[in-house]
Amino acid sequence: MNEFIYPEMMTHIGVCSHKNPKSVLLVSDNSELIEAELDRHNIEKVEVVTAQVALEIIKEKSDNSCDLVLLDLQMADPALLAHVNRVLNDDGMLVTGHTSLDNIEDNKSLIQILGNYFKIVMPFNVGNNSTLLLASKEYHPTADVILQRTDLINGLKYYNCDIHIAAFAMGNYVRKEYLGIIKN
Repeated sequence: MNEFIYPEMMTHIGVCSHKNPKSVLLVSDNSELIEAELDRHNIEKVEVVTAQVALEIIKEKSDNSCDLVLLDLQMADPALLAHVNRVLNDDGMLVTGHTSLDNIEDNKSLIQILGNYFKIVMPFNVGNNSTLLLASKEYHPTADVILQRTDLINGLKYYNCDIHIAAFAMGNYVRKEYLGIIKN
C-alpha cells in the first residue's frame, strides 16, 4: 500500500467529520506520518503517546478532555476503550485499527464493545483491503462531513471529499455478516 494513504485516512476521516476538533490524542508507535497530517489542521492540542504506555497515560487524563482519539493499533483492549470513552467529550470520536473484516468474530466483539459507548460505529476502507473503524458519539461520518474542510486541505495525495464518503461503502457480504452489529 502507498505509505501516504493510511495516515491520510486515519487522520482526515475523523478530523473532517467532527464539527470542531480542538484536542486530539494519538496513540501510535510510528506517529510521524499521522502527526504530519494532523499538522494540516488548526488543532489546538495534539498529544502523542506510544502504544506501550497508552493505557497508563489515558487513565491519568481528565474526563471529557479530548475531541478525537486516533488509535493506530491492530486491536485495542476493552480497558483501553473504556478509558478512551471516558476522556472523549460528549461529541467525541475515535478512529481505531482492528483485524481484517474477514475475522468476523473478533470484529463483532470489538464493535459490540464500541457500541456500548458510541452511537455510530462504522468500518471504512483505507485501501489494499484494509479498513479502520470510526466510532462517534454524535457526528455521522458521511452525513456530517465538513465538506469545506475537506476541500481546503492542501498537499494531499489521496484523501478528498469524494474518497471520504466512498470509504464507508461496503459490499453486501460485509453488510450481511455485520447486520445489527455495525451502528450507522
